[in-house]
Amino acid sequence: MSIISRFLGIIIAMYWDDHSPPHFHAKYGGFEITVNILNGVVEGKFPKRALRHVLEWYELHKMN
Repeated sequence: MSIISRFLGIIIAMYWDDHSPPHFHAKYGGFEITVNILNGVVEGKFPKRALRHVLEWYELHKMN
């Protein structure tokens, strides 16, 4: 796992040999989600406040 960011107890990571579609993983405590890089679709469960932080991180780092 390549950790690409850490903030507020949240870990953002990508795996070099992971499956399609392109996505990143976010972990917080015992929760984990994946976020599709192309469209921002979230899979998994996360506390609301932590999810808002991850989606804000996504918006700041996506390439248009």
